[in-house]
Amino acid sequence: MTTTEKRENQLTDPISSNPSFDDSESKIAVAGHPIHAMLVAFPIGLTACALGADLFYWWTGDIFWARAALWSAGMAFLMGLLAGLSGTIELLAVPGIRARAASWTHFIIAMTLLAVLGANWGYRLYGYEQALLPYGLLLSMLSAAMVAFTGWHGGKLVFDYQLGTSSSGK
Repeated sequence: MTTTEKRENQLTDPISSNPSFDDSESKIAVAGHPIHAMLVAFPIGLTACALGADLFYWWTGDIFWARAALWSAGMAFLMGLLAGLSGTIELLAVPGIRARAASWTHFIIAMTLLAVLGANWGYRLYGYEQALLPYGLLLSMLSAAMVAFTGWHGGKLVFDYQLGTSSSGK
């Protein structure tokens, strides 16, 4: 064995060598189904609906779409709060999730997204018809872009690293 091979055999990642690093199974689940994974679909879909309703209102001028955008933005924010709460509990309760830097990156991006979703809803609360141009539409586009990025990052954590999943499948 050469000196280089000996050095390579001695190098270990101190985080991944921690016994709790592989403890990444969801602690908040119903019958083995992680709550966070179930809840995130709602703010993702509702954010897309808010953007779609904004675009339809801009195109048609029908007040229905402005009202639909208000409700979609509000429910995206409220469901995002629930998804964020369950995700934060998972992050803090599961050592294998907490130990990974990618989990914290997802957390920070998701909390920033929640702020943008809240701003999008709050901006529309008083005068949802007038809120569309330019800021309502810009906030909806920013929200949709951030949802795509946050969702992609979260999916990568689940599918590539198996974080927050259930090994039992019950």
